[in-house]
Amino acid sequence: MQQLRRDARIYVAGHSGLVGSAVTRRLQTGGFTNLLTAEREALDLRDQAAVNRWFAANRPEYVFLVAGTVGGILANSTRPAEFIYDNMMIHATVVDAAYHDGVTKLLYLGSSCIYPRECPQPMKEEYLLTGPLEPTNEPYAVAKIAGIKLCQSYRRQYGCDFVSAMPTNLYGPNDNFDLTSSHVLPALIRKFHDAKAEGRSEVVIWGTGAARREFLHVDDLADACLFIMEHYDGDEHINVGTGKDLSIRELAELVRDIVYPQSKLTFDTTKPDGTPRKLLDVSRLHALGWTHRIPFRQGIESTYEWFLANHERIRGSR
Repeated sequence: MQQLRRDARIYVAGHSGLVGSAVTRRLQTGGFTNLLTAEREALDLRDQAAVNRWFAANRPEYVFLVAGTVGGILANSTRPAEFIYDNMMIHATVVDAAYHDGVTKLLYLGSSCIYPRECPQPMKEEYLLTGPLEPTNEPYAVAKIAGIKLCQSYRRQYGCDFVSAMPTNLYGPNDNFDLTSSHVLPALIRKFHDAKAEGRSEVVIWGTGAARREFLHVDDLADACLFIMEHYDGDEHINVGTGKDLSIRELAELVRDIVYPQSKLTFDTTKPDGTPRKLLDVSRLHALGWTHRIPFRQGIESTYEWFLANHERIRGSR
């Protein structure tokens, strides 16, 4: 494997999002000096002609394809067309432009929701496409699976060094705390914070609390992305996570203890739990030499500190 030159032209697609901003930070702290980015208003990644023009003008050597439309159960359930169209188009345009412009290597990021709803636990890479998907996020999962197959197809037909990584549930600075579109952890932080600010003693949690989830701090993911870019060139996608999970009830209790210890939990069992369990088997990545570093409680505490520091900017989103 080869280390990236510190002056290599590196494009982070989706640099302003949760993952993209973390990847950008990691590259900057790693001494990379030639990072390429494009604001959403300046470049619509769903537009193949626009993406082709941008690649031809900027000629990136390496691409971190971390852009996409993302959200939790509610957003996936109410905006399925956006989730499948946006993500399939973004992956298709960037991968094709990377091939035509001779990009040295591309890393595509998917999601652990690609695995079957009733998948054996922990989920190994080879379990992909072995059973039906979780209905609440099927359009998004189909798009992410298509992204994996896209990279594999360009590898096989054209010899492109395009690799895929599938991270577990993410959290950290620059997360989405909008209660109508966020994932479970930032939604819980927002719920407990709002209850504390408004003097409410009760916080309502969706579902039974029995579903289990794994969480990875986005700064750990960013570190893993650089590691994979430099140390992995396999055809099959590779899982990125901690290899540890907890129940939604345990998660809610942990967030409560950090944000609003005096509050009470109430579970709305009329709301869906989603997939019963999503724990990644990360033995392949561990064998390459990478493991996560940020303890979970410490990660939530720092995320809440970021939320408080940026509360004035994001408090208008509900």
